[in-house]
Amino acid sequence: MGWVGRMWARTGCATDASGRFSCETGDCGTGVVSCNGAGGAPPVTLLEFTLQGDGGKDFYDTSLVDGFNLPASISVQGGSGDCKTSGCPVDINARCPAQLQLKNGGGAVVGCKSACEAFNTDEYCCRGSFGTPSTCKPSSFSMVFKNACPDAYSYAYDDASSTFTCTGADYLITFCP
Repeated sequence: MGWVGRMWARTGCATDASGRFSCETGDCGTGVVSCNGAGGAPPVTLLEFTLQGDGGKDFYDTSLVDGFNLPASISVQGGSGDCKTSGCPVDINARCPAQLQLKNGGGAVVGCKSACEAFNTDEYCCRGSFGTPSTCKPSSFSMVFKNACPDAYSYAYDDASSTFTCTGADYLITFCP
């Protein structure tokens, strides 16, 4: 029995006077603590898994394709194969280019948007004529993420250096390692 899914951390969460729950980053828009299957709003650091179960090969990665909100890592315990730690242990918010910064009401940087999220162009979003690995290349903005966190996905076709596999392992997820 396998499982496919994503995990992320939310920050700056609170419940307002009417009882509606929301977060500065990673909010899933449900108004309650449970996301009920909804994803986190960018920018958010994603930890992604395809777990095979029954001795099959698992696939896992840390993705900054939707931006960054806080450091996170996936550590492997046990298992066999190319079982490496995946993650982004660096605070990219501290080095986020001004054009990508998400600031809270007090002016503090709470997230770093992807160039796709910030500019919504085919080139940065790897769509249209840029929708293939041969036409969608890293940008100066995605390289901010890649240089800080070389093992994390930095743009849509960053598979070669960012997808990890392992068989029969347990995975330890750490936020703010």
